Amino acid sequence: MLDLIRTTVVKRWWLWVLAVLLIIGQVFVFLPEILGSDLPQTIGILFRILIVTLVLALALAYWRQVAWTAVDMAHDRWWLLELAVVLLVGVLVLLRPDPFQRIVVFLSDGIVVTIGITMISFVLVAFVGLIGGMARLAKNPLIHGAASIYVEVIRGIPLLVQLLFLYFAFPQILDAIGGVLLPIVPPVGQWFVDLRPDPFWTAVAGITICYGAYMTEIFRAGIQSISKGQMEAARSLGMSYIQAMRHVILPQAIRVILPPVGNEFVTLLKDSSLVSVVAVADMTRRGREFMASTYLSLETWSMVALLYLIMTLFAARIVSYIEKRSAYVN
Repeated sequence: MLDLIRTTVVKRWWLWVLAVLLIIGQVFVFLPEILGSDLPQTIGILFRILIVTLVLALALAYWRQVAWTAVDMAHDRWWLLELAVVLLVGVLVLLRPDPFQRIVVFLSDGIVVTIGITMISFVLVAFVGLIGGMARLAKNPLIHGAASIYVEVIRGIPLLVQLLFLYFAFPQILDAIGGVLLPIVPPVGQWFVDLRPDPFWTAVAGITICYGAYMTEIFRAGIQSISKGQMEAARSLGMSYIQAMRHVILPQAIRVILPPVGNEFVTLLKDSSLVSVVAVADMTRRGREFMASTYLSLETWSMVALLYLIMTLFAARIVSYIEKRSAYVN
């Protein structure tokens, strides 16, 4: 991925111009929100702007490949189910704009938040899983033991409980730390006392910690599925352990773990609805707010369910396509 970005930036200078224009346009759109936010929220907004810019720039740079990929994916008949659900939502909005159109408009910002939390969390989960998987296979007993304890403890606590702990209980821990440091280092102690986690990043942290434990086991199993002779052969050629992992073991392991990783992504997308309990205005929370103001329970939750179904079906089809392409390459 990094090689793709590096090659694209070097050979296609106009992407710099496009990226700058995209960033300026998004900053202009989100300027009122940026000015009214504190530092963590501003960093989160800027991070989302950079992610959107990167995706759009790469899609425009490789639009031919994107088009051929879309044509290839069209042969999957399960896209008909996705199309049927989209058409159903469209029919409901056209035939009964009140309340279904109102619901969709009301949920639109929640959809953006849901997708943002899912994408950011999944990137962090994959990174934690990679580091944790390698730590689980480490020969150092301290590293192996710490990784094993992390996996066993986190997998034994429900995600909802972890989110509630981070949002409601963790600030009390920060207050206690600040109280201890306040007489010793007043500025640092006061910083801990005043620190209040942002709901969005608290949700991302909770999902990352929870799903990172499951992803750790997926990476561990994938790495162990590769024959030990592969590592021995790479080391005999003069490669270091890191080089052997990067160039020999991990490329093969990734093809093995693609199906479970894809399933984790779809599950993460659905479980992102739990972040509504920590004041994150995702699609579920927005649906609850609309229902509370209109008392239209059936219409509201039917539309929320259909919108979640559209996103999960789309994600599942993308994962299925990547798996088939990987099998074809193999």
